[in-house]
Amino acid sequence: MTSTPASAPGVADLEEQERRLVFRTFTYDDAWALGSLLVELGRERQAPIAIDIHRAGQQLFHAALPGSTPDNDAWIARKRRVVERYGAASYLVGSRFRAKGTTFEDSSRLDPDQYAAHGGSFPITVDGVGVVGSVTVSGLPQVEDHRLVVEALERFLAG
Repeated sequence: MTSTPASAPGVADLEEQERRLVFRTFTYDDAWALGSLLVELGRERQAPIAIDIHRAGQQLFHAALPGSTPDNDAWIARKRRVVERYGAASYLVGSRFRAKGTTFEDSSRLDPDQYAAHGGSFPITVDGVGVVGSVTVSGLPQVEDHRLVVEALERFLAG
């Protein structure tokens, strides 16, 4: 889960995604619709993923597709904690450490059993409010987890 292929987005690209993917509001119905979109995308690709959406400490959506395991839920919790602590995508946080020539695990001083700066958790940011929650996917290589979440957010926000 720690590999970063050559096609992986850089820090500037990841920061641009966060600036662009902002909600006007984020309701319970939005959580259901976004989660359902991720389920649809996962099913189309036969992806063995689990999906989680949290807002203000409350789980608003969870789904596990065929092939996912309880380990995916543990990864979701660890990646979500990174978003909650740093207010940034879990993949962006890990990428910032790598850009400094280190790793999140070596330099963050956080328990790796509780925090994972691996791709797949993205902040839910509301314009004028800030980060209010997260949407997380686990089950694919970290870059693909991240890309799936970004794709779903782009589709949702365009609609």
